[in-house]
Amino acid sequence: MQDVTRKTAAAAAEIHRDGMDDPEALYRALMLPRLVEDKMLRLIRQGRLAKWFSGYGQEAIAVGCAWALQEDDIILPMHRNLGVWTTRGVPLESLFCQLMGRAGGFTRGRDRSFHFGLPEHGIIGMISQLAAMLPVACGFGLAARLDGSRRVAAAFIGEGATREGDFHEALSLAAIWRLPVLFVVENNGWGLSTPAEDAVPVPHVADAGPGYGIPSRIVEGNDLEEVIREITEAAEHARSGRGPVLLEMKTYRMRGHEEASGNKYVPKERLEEWARKDPVLQFEKALEGRLDEVARAAIRDELKARVEEVAEWAIRQPEVEGTAEEEEADLYRPAAAVHIADDGAVSEKRFIDAVSDGLAQALEEDERTLLMGQDIAGYGGVFKVTAGFVDRFGEERIRNTPIIESGAVGAALGLALSGYRPIVEMQYADFISCGFNQIVNNLATTHYRWGAAVPVTIRAPFGGHIGAGPFHSQSMEGWFCHVAGLKVVIPATPADAKGLLLSSIDDPNPVLFFEHKALYRAVKGPVPDGPVRVPLGKARVAREGSDATIVTWGIGVHWALGAAEEYAGRGYSLEIVDLRTLIPWDRETVVSSVRKTGRLLVLHEAARTGGFGGEVASSVTEAVFEYLDAPPVRVAGRDLPIPFARHLEETVHSAKPRLGPALDRLLAW
Repeated sequence: MQDVTRKTAAAAAEIHRDGMDDPEALYRALMLPRLVEDKMLRLIRQGRLAKWFSGYGQEAIAVGCAWALQEDDIILPMHRNLGVWTTRGVPLESLFCQLMGRAGGFTRGRDRSFHFGLPEHGIIGMISQLAAMLPVACGFGLAARLDGSRRVAAAFIGEGATREGDFHEALSLAAIWRLPVLFVVENNGWGLSTPAEDAVPVPHVADAGPGYGIPSRIVEGNDLEEVIREITEAAEHARSGRGPVLLEMKTYRMRGHEEASGNKYVPKERLEEWARKDPVLQFEKALEGRLDEVARAAIRDELKARVEEVAEWAIRQPEVEGTAEEEEADLYRPAAAVHIADDGAVSEKRFIDAVSDGLAQALEEDERTLLMGQDIAGYGGVFKVTAGFVDRFGEERIRNTPIIESGAVGAALGLALSGYRPIVEMQYADFISCGFNQIVNNLATTHYRWGAAVPVTIRAPFGGHIGAGPFHSQSMEGWFCHVAGLKVVIPATPADAKGLLLSSIDDPNPVLFFEHKALYRAVKGPVPDGPVRVPLGKARVAREGSDATIVTWGIGVHWALGAAEEYAGRGYSLEIVDLRTLIPWDRETVVSSVRKTGRLLVLHEAARTGGFGGEVASSVTEAVFEYLDAPPVRVAGRDLPIPFARHLEETVHSAKPRLGPALDRLLAW
C-alpha cells in the first residue's frame, strides 16, 4: 500500500497551495476508504470478519477534513472515520492487521479498530466513551498556543454523543481559552437505533455554538468539496487566534451501528433518499470535465486490486500472542532516573507548605510543567496551596478552569500527549467522581493500548476529620487501586508530601496524589530545601517493632504512631509500615515486616468494604500464612457516608477509636 498512500498523503499536503486542482488525487483519496468498506462488508457476509463499524456513505467528511488540514494538525477521529487514516497515509498492511485483530496491528491486540494514536501521522484515536476525546482536543489546542505554533486540533463526534457532558465542557473550555479547536459533529441521523430527533431536542446541533460564543457552520457532509472549503476556512479562523469553530456535518448512516446489528429499523425511503446523495456519486458528477470515467475506472481498479491483496494477506496473519510478563511490563512506561544533588539542608515545614514547595520547584525545573484547576490562580486554591503562584509563574502556567473536572482531566491528557507535564488540582477529592471516566478509561489505558507517555498528576485533597460532611470528606483511594494503569500515592509526612509529589510529576504515567486535608496545617516536620525525590512504590518503616505490624497510610500513620507510643508503655513493640504508594505497593517491605512480627493489622480511614486494606491483608496472608501467630485484622471507617457533626464522625464513624480494641484482640491471640 505504500505507493497508494504516498500519492494520497502527498496530495493532501499540497492542498493549501493547489486548492482542489488535483482531481485525480482527491478522487483517489475518496475511493480508497470506500473500497476498504466494500471489502470489509464482503468479509462480514462471508463470515470471515466478526465486526465492522461502517462509515459507508460518510467518507467525504473524514477525507475532506484530513485533506484540508495541515500535516502537523492533530485529528481525533471516531470509529467511522477510516478516511482520516487512509488520507493521512497510514500503511494499509498495518491498518488491516489492526482492524482484523491480527499480529502486526498497531495495538498488538490490546484494543480494537481505531482506539489508538499514531502521533507520527497526527492522529489520536478514540475510546468507546465517545465524547471523551473532545476535552483531549482542547489540551492539544492549548499546547499549540503555548508552543506558539499555528497547529489546530480537529475532534469528531456524533450527534448523539453531543448530549454527553464532555461535549459541553470541551466547548466551554475552548471558548474561554480561545483554543484552536474544530469540533466536527457528524450528524448521521442515528445513535445506534435511536433516531436523532429522539435524542437531540433541536434540528441543528450547530445551534449550540452561539450559546458558548463559538461560530458554527452547517455543512453538507456528503459534498467533499464543500467539506474541504468549510474545514479550510474554520481552520484558518482557529489558527489566527480567534478560537474554536463548531461544524455540523449533515450526512447519513447507511449501514447498522455495527454491521452485525443491521439497520432494519431505518425507514427504507430515508435510505433511498440518502443513497442519491452518496458522496462518491456527488463527487463523480462534480468531476465531469476534470476527470473522465476512463481515468476514474483506472483509479478504482488499481485501488481495488491493492485493497484485495492487502486484506487477504492481513487476514492470513497469525493471531496476536503474548505472555503475562510482556503484558504486565507494558502497563506502565518506565520512569527515568532523576538525580538531584542534595546538600542536606532542611527546614521545618507544615504539610501544606511542603506540597506548595514541591509544586514550585517542579515549575521552576521544567517550563513544560503547568497547573490547572478551579480557583487556583489569583485565589490560590481553596486551601491556598498555590497562593502567589500566578505572580511567580504567570497566567499561562497557573490556569483557572471552569467547573469542569472531566474537561480539565481530558485537556491534561492532550497536553501530556503534546509533551507537557500537567498537574490538575481537584478542589476536593470528592469531586473527582465528575472526572472518573477520563481517569479510569482514558488516562489509565493509553500507555498500555498504544505506548504513549501520560505524565498527568492529579492532586486531590481528601479525607475527613474537618467537619465538612459527606461531600467533602471521602477517602476514595480504593476506587482507583482497582484500575490498571494508574498510580496512587498518599503521603503522611511533610517530607514525603514534597518528595513523592516531585516523583509523581516526573513519572510518565498518570498519578493520583491524595493529600489529607486534616494534615495540611496540623503536621510539621523537616523537609529538604532542595528538590529531593522520594521514589514511588517504596514503603517506609516509620517505627521499628517486633510484636505486631501495622500497615497504613496518610492520616492512619499518625494514629498508628500514637498507638505505638501508648502500647510501648504497656510493654508491646509495634512496627509501623507507611505504604506511601498504594499502587504499585511495596509487598516486599510489608511481607518482611510481618514475617518478623507474626501479626498484621491494616488501618485506613476509608470505608472497610472494598478498602485497599483488604488487598493488603489477603496478599500478606497468602505470602506468609505459616509465619502468622494470629489472624490479620482490618480497622477501617464504617460503611457509611461521613457525617457533618464532628463528634459523630470521631466517635462512631472513624477508624481511630477502634484501633485500640483491635490491637488488644490481635496481641492477645
